[in-house]
Amino acid sequence: MKISGFTMAKNADKLYYPIKESIESILSIVDEFVVAIGDNDADDCSLERIQSINSDKIKIIRTKWDLEKYSRGTENAHQTDIAKEACTGDWLFYLQADEVIHEKYHNSIVNRCNQLLNDSRIEGLLFRYKHFWGDYDHYLLSHGWYPNEIRVIRNNKEIHSWESAQSFRRIPEFDYKDYRQHTGTYKLNVATVDAEVYHYGWVRPPQLMQKKKKSLDTIHKGEKKVEELYNTQKNYFDYGPMKRIKIFSETHPEVMNDWIKKFDWKELLDYTGNKFPGRELYKHEKLKYRIVTWLEQHIVRGRELGGFRNYNLIKV
Repeated sequence: MKISGFTMAKNADKLYYPIKESIESILSIVDEFVVAIGDNDADDCSLERIQSINSDKIKIIRTKWDLEKYSRGTENAHQTDIAKEACTGDWLFYLQADEVIHEKYHNSIVNRCNQLLNDSRIEGLLFRYKHFWGDYDHYLLSHGWYPNEIRVIRNNKEIHSWESAQSFRRIPEFDYKDYRQHTGTYKLNVATVDAEVYHYGWVRPPQLMQKKKKSLDTIHKGEKKVEELYNTQKNYFDYGPMKRIKIFSETHPEVMNDWIKKFDWKELLDYTGNKFPGRELYKHEKLKYRIVTWLEQHIVRGRELGGFRNYNLIKV
């Protein structure tokens, strides 16, 4: 059995993505790791950070991004497909540049891939998610934040990245034009794996968090619309009251140790709940979502109520 890792990125370093740590978090359990690196800005060091890993397993593909051809976030899916189609493994392990796997899950992942290798019903593996927020000691457990996602897929030419690259679908005879198409697409049949993705996408210095958010909005909405939206916004991201966020008391992946040591924006976070009054509430703070979250956690044993599932779960 052979497992390929793959990812894509552009300006990951300047936007504070732990892309090097992400790759390193599964490098020991994959036979190769394919990285599609876009046309980064001159002041970005993503390529150099990846090259510093100094592993023969890493295969780098240089690409160019075209936000006019692939609008509404679909360039993310297009770039993901470029990396995916260069993979040669039986199973393909996708991590976005802000996603990291704890080493305690390595054996579970490899064993599950081995167990299901010859089960043709299974097209992918479904991972649990932990979404960190603001710092490395808090994470969101809230309705509206995806609790699961497909991160290992079978090496099948019909399987493609979908929409804005959050997930995958089987698209026979895909013409690589509309990654948001629904017609003629099929949800993957997946099995669970006893492993969790640590998502650090919302842990950045507040000013860099705002820049990253603006960058993503540009990919999805275009430069003109984003300039209008951000014209009157602050130049930093307000994470809101941290005391309302669930505390994380376990360990982080070992590859994140040095990255976490760079945390130096504690004084910019609100641990009292008294700062920044009158701001607009985030989804996880609104009463409706808090009620649904309570019901999910205390009544239906963690099952998501009314959430969209881009997969067919097969119990095996």
